Amino acid sequence: MNFAGKVKSFFSFGHSLPETFFDDLADLLVEGDFGAAPAMKLVERLELAAKKEKIHEETHLMEQFVQLLKDELLSADPDAQAGYTSNSQKETSKSDIKVILLLGVNGVGKTTTAAKLASRYFSMGKKPILAAADTFRAGAINQLKIHGEKLKIRVVAHQQGGDPAAVVYDAVEAALAGGGDLIITDTAGRMHTKTALVEELKKIDRVLENKLGEKPGADNNRCIKWLVLDATTGRNALAQAEIFHEAVALDGVILTKYDSSAKGGIVFSLASELKLPTVFVCDGERYDNIKLFDKAVFAGEFAL
Repeated sequence: MNFAGKVKSFFSFGHSLPETFFDDLADLLVEGDFGAAPAMKLVERLELAAKKEKIHEETHLMEQFVQLLKDELLSADPDAQAGYTSNSQKETSKSDIKVILLLGVNGVGKTTTAAKLASRYFSMGKKPILAAADTFRAGAINQLKIHGEKLKIRVVAHQQGGDPAAVVYDAVEAALAGGGDLIITDTAGRMHTKTALVEELKKIDRVLENKLGEKPGADNNRCIKWLVLDATTGRNALAQAEIFHEAVALDGVILTKYDSSAKGGIVFSLASELKLPTVFVCDGERYDNIKLFDKAVFAGEFAL
């Protein structure tokens, strides 16, 4: 039984609400990677609502639980995917070009996720370019080139050990020359010191500012920083998100390996503790195994 199934089963308590119900629910949520503090907060709000509205029936209590889940998830940015829809313009100007920076430690699937995003946006009418800015690992460069060949999508790459910002510079040049309108950038996966990570991304930001004519950032939605996390690592994924978010102010998260084995609570913890929205989830190896994260569907999985 997956985690959502366990929660649904837990709410099937019959006609009488057990005395230890709320304590036991908190324990169950912690087991599902909700985190102790968010789990307690959620359960306290549920208990308060149950007392205020005199809810004792399992169906109504579950409905309230699902609504509280939705409310917390919506407290993170509700428009994290904004600005990346189909573009029918034939000519590309500076104002059309958008940049996605994929961040994260080694082994979470950043390079494959970059290819999945490129495939997705290409099918939507975009003209993506893949930028191999993980110049520290030769395997990442070669892997991205192979994905590009399979997808027939251009890959801009330098030699191993090169300057990541220089790769981004050339990718922007290619886009400005008419080669694309969306640059998807695979960055190094080592766990940097915060200073090194910030300085590297600042350098990339300067390249984008100089080449595209305006400073990238949330105001114009020009450049978005998405962190790629392995959903199966639970609270360790949250720890990674905390480090990267403090260092570079993330815009959202993409979860890989998000299948029935993932407990799912990490989605809630990211929204509750860091106010970070989950943007996409990946649940397989194929290029189409990526989908927008739907908050309502996620919460609804717990409904009776």
